[in-house]
Amino acid sequence: MSMTQDSFVDDEQDAMMGEINMTPLVDVMLVLLVIFLVTLPVINHAVKIDLPHASSQVANEKPPHVDVAIAADGAIQWDGQPVDAAQLSARIEQAAHQTPRPELHLYADRKVAYEKVADLMSAAQAGGLSKIGFVTAPANRPKS
Repeated sequence: MSMTQDSFVDDEQDAMMGEINMTPLVDVMLVLLVIFLVTLPVINHAVKIDLPHASSQVANEKPPHVDVAIAADGAIQWDGQPVDAAQLSARIEQAAHQTPRPELHLYADRKVAYEKVADLMSAAQAGGLSKIGFVTAPANRPKS
């Protein structure tokens, strides 16, 4: 009889050991988290450098720019003057040889075909003007 009773006790112990108690593991992780949160602000990764002092003043000069506008009908204006395709490429090359190289500010009518804008951008890039800025009007601005 004792043999059957011993095997029953072994089965109960095996069943109890089949589950892992997660509470100590969670407690250890929370303690580690608190330790890291407390020590992290103390650690400073900054490198102390003695930087030189500049005696010159800041220049508030804006880089030169050229305004190019494309109307809804495809007409192109260079700084307010109407130009055709030949004059446009000549002015782009002339502007590309200036020092410092000017920035191209592109004003395109919202109804102009994208093909016209893409042609102008590729002509500017082929001519040597790589800085192109698109100028838009704010949405809440009244039309003039």
